Amino acid sequence: MNIFKLSIKNIVSKPLNSILSLTLLIFGIGIISLMLQLNSLIKTQMDNNLKGIDMVVGAKGSPLQLILSAVYHIDSPTGNISVKDAKKIKNNRMVGSSIDLLYGDNYKGYRIVGTDEKFLDLYNAKIKDGRIWDKPLEVVVGSKIHTKLNINLDDELTSSHGLRETGEKHGDQLFKVVGLLKPSNSVIDQLIITSPQSIWDLHDDHDHDEEHDHDEEHDHDDKEITAMLIKFKSPMNIIQFPRQINEDTNLQAAVPSYEISRLFKLFGFGIETLTYLAYLIIIVSGFSLFINLFNSMRERKYEMALIRTLGSSRRQLSLMIIFESLILTTVGFFIGLLVSRLGVMFVSSLMEESLNYNLNSFGILKEELWLLGLSIFIGLISSIIPALQVYNLNISETLADE
Repeated sequence: MNIFKLSIKNIVSKPLNSILSLTLLIFGIGIISLMLQLNSLIKTQMDNNLKGIDMVVGAKGSPLQLILSAVYHIDSPTGNISVKDAKKIKNNRMVGSSIDLLYGDNYKGYRIVGTDEKFLDLYNAKIKDGRIWDKPLEVVVGSKIHTKLNINLDDELTSSHGLRETGEKHGDQLFKVVGLLKPSNSVIDQLIITSPQSIWDLHDDHDHDEEHDHDEEHDHDDKEITAMLIKFKSPMNIIQFPRQINEDTNLQAAVPSYEISRLFKLFGFGIETLTYLAYLIIIVSGFSLFINLFNSMRERKYEMALIRTLGSSRRQLSLMIIFESLILTTVGFFIGLLVSRLGVMFVSSLMEESLNYNLNSFGILKEELWLLGLSIFIGLISSIIPALQVYNLNISETLADE
């Protein structure tokens, strides 16, 4: 007698009971897996975009807002700072390197950032086609943008004022696409990059037809930038320098690692509560499965006794009950994983629409393998009493009662 096939047949013969037993388990596994996936994907995105940045300097305001706008480009900037003030920070002996950022315009919702080539190097961004800009109003386009919007070399882009597509268009001046970037799995994939001079020219009233040499030095002390990314010479400077800037200047210094850690703690309580609720649901699903198996054994006592008379052993019948439970919990685990991936796709579509971030992933985390172990454990625990019930079944009494 094939115990495994018989177990599957018993499950299929009572689909309603099987579905009811699986529903809670699927729901619990799905929630926990979704939380694990989102936490891993968001943390990976955060870490990828933080590398090489020890401090961000910008206008006074919320430090978290400054980080989200200057590093992740998912919030409005706190304001602008003068180039003159920024130079004082750059020239400090604690600063190893700095990158100016100037933004406030967009093309179809994607931000246009004025900066220099060091910004591309920061994220190891490489040119796929074309070249780096060397004149004002020349841009290179992130991989996600040129793929999604079908942008090609020599295309001309009409920018809009502000960070939303609905802003006033700069129709009199067009950006020319001179380079397309390879995917870098960082925020730069969803940005359009140009020189700061391009942004200044776009908003100034002087003659924009004048050409600027890429390497020519200009005195821009009267200009403004939006933020500045700082890398320290020594990690120890992160303790002293940000406090010094915040207390002694009209600028604001924010430490990305600290602010993001604070953000995760803020959301961590809600995620933790939801995860505990999901574990509780999984435990309840174990009780549901146990009740289903227990009642099923009471209804199938006569059937089990007949199978025993046909030559099946106590051990085989007990294993059949255990197999039924393990099949249900294993199937529930994999359906729960599928549900979680659908949830990730849904959340990703919402982030794609509002923040231009994509979180799709179909990989299995090692923490999810622990969930598989938990599912199997629940299957075993739920089946112990029904399996013992079958093992101790008295054939003669059962057949006589019928």
